[in-house]
Amino acid sequence: MPAYAIANLRPTAEPQEEVLTYMERVQDTLDPFGGRFLVHGAPEREVREGNWPDAIVILVFPSFADARAWYDSPAYQELLPLRTRHIDGDLLLVDGVAPGYRAAETAQHLRAARTAS
Repeated sequence: MPAYAIANLRPTAEPQEEVLTYMERVQDTLDPFGGRFLVHGAPEREVREGNWPDAIVILVFPSFADARAWYDSPAYQELLPLRTRHIDGDLLLVDGVAPGYRAAETAQHLRAARTAS
């Protein structure tokens, strides 16, 4: 099952030199774990619900273990401060769903669990 790293970043108007270096080097930290960008900043977007003034980054990995191993890797941990010193943000790792996942089936299981208790 794929897993994702999702970041909500609040960059400054002008990217700092360290941030540019981070951007130049981050792919090298992703490659050993099969990670790749799905979304990077999303300059074109349409907010349909709520308020989303920040930049979004979505990475995909072959598995949750790969996503965790990438984030915890010495290579990424060494690179990370180049971004965090200049850009505030939130990042989470999430497990994806299996192929063929259907929300209706999850609703049925939740409904059954609710009536059983």
